[in-house]
Amino acid sequence: MRDRFAVCPGFFVNAPHNFMSGPHAMLERAKQTLLLESAAIQALADRLDDRFVQAIQYLEECQGRVVVTGMGKSGIIGMKIAATLASTGTPSFFLHPAEGSHGDIGMVTRRDVLLVLSNSGETAELLALLPTLKYFGVPIISLVGRMNSTLARISTVALDVAVEREACPLGLAPTCSTTAALAMGDALAVALLEKRQLSPEQFALFHPGGVLGKKLLLRVSDLMHTGSDMPLVPAGATLQSTILEMTAKRLGMTGVVDDRGCLVGIVTDGDLRRWLEREALTTGYGGLPARTAEGVMTRQPKGIAAQALAVEALRVMEEKKITSLFVGDSGMPPVGVLHLHDLLGAGLL
Repeated sequence: MRDRFAVCPGFFVNAPHNFMSGPHAMLERAKQTLLLESAAIQALADRLDDRFVQAIQYLEECQGRVVVTGMGKSGIIGMKIAATLASTGTPSFFLHPAEGSHGDIGMVTRRDVLLVLSNSGETAELLALLPTLKYFGVPIISLVGRMNSTLARISTVALDVAVEREACPLGLAPTCSTTAALAMGDALAVALLEKRQLSPEQFALFHPGGVLGKKLLLRVSDLMHTGSDMPLVPAGATLQSTILEMTAKRLGMTGVVDDRGCLVGIVTDGDLRRWLEREALTTGYGGLPARTAEGVMTRQPKGIAAQALAVEALRVMEEKKITSLFVGDSGMPPVGVLHLHDLLGAGLL
C-alpha cells in the first residue's frame, strides 16, 4: 500500500532525507541543537553595540508601559519577555498583533514604548499596526532577524537578533532564532533591573506568592499566635495545670510568666520527658504533685522581635534546634509565639 505521507517530499518514511535515527543519532542531534543555539547567543553578545544602550534608555525613560508584540513563535517569546520585564520592575504587557488591528491597539498610549519581535521583519500583522503607532509617536524597539527589513527600517531602535541557521534539520522550525530573541529580551530586562538598582525587597514585591517573596516580605507578626492562643502559665502553676495548658494550645510547649506577666521560662514536651526520666530514678514519681512549672522549665528561652522576618525565625530555630520562639521585647510580656509548624504552613520550608 502506498504510504499516505509519500505525497510530502522530504517528510516521513517514504521521502528521501538524511534525518538521524537511533539512540546515538538522537543524542547527537540534541547535542547539535544545544551547540547551535548557544552559538547563536554567543554571536549576539559579540555584536552588541550602542543600539542596545539606546534601547535601554528608551525603556528606562518610558512613562507608561512596555508593550510587547509578535506573531506566532515570536509572539510566544514576546509573552515571556513581557512577563520578565513586569516581574523585574518594568510595567509591561503583551499585545497580540492580530487583535491589535481589531481594536486592542487602543491599549497603547503615547506614554508607552513598543517592543516588536519578528525574525523576518516583514510579518504582515505587525506591519499593519506600525503606521498607527508611528502616528502616536510611540518609540519602537525591534528584535529583528533582518536588518534590511521593513520593520528594522521603521523602528526607532532595531536590535539585530539574526542567526546563521536554525537547529531544525529542515531549516524551517524557529529554534535558534527564537532562542536568540528570548536571550536578547532577558538581556534587556537584566540591564534595566541593574540600571534601576532593584533591591531584593523590591523584587519580592512583584513575587508575593513565591518562596522568594515570602522570605523577603513575611514577618513574624504575620504568623505568630497571639492573645488567648498563646500557651502561658504562671511560674507557680502545678505540673498538672502546665500539662493541661500545653494540651489545650496544641503547640507542644508553654511559656512560664512571673507576676508581671513577663516571660521567665518555657516548658516543652522534651522538658517534661527529661524531668520525668530524672524523677523516676530518684523518687519514682513521688514528687510529681508538688512540682511547679518553674521547677521544670528551661530558663531564658530564645525570643524574636515581631517585625523580624519569618525566615530569620526559621534560621534561629534551625541553629538552636528548637521548634518555638516567643515574640516580644526582653523584660516585657510576650506578644505572641511562633511555632515551626507555622513556618512550614507558610511554605518557607
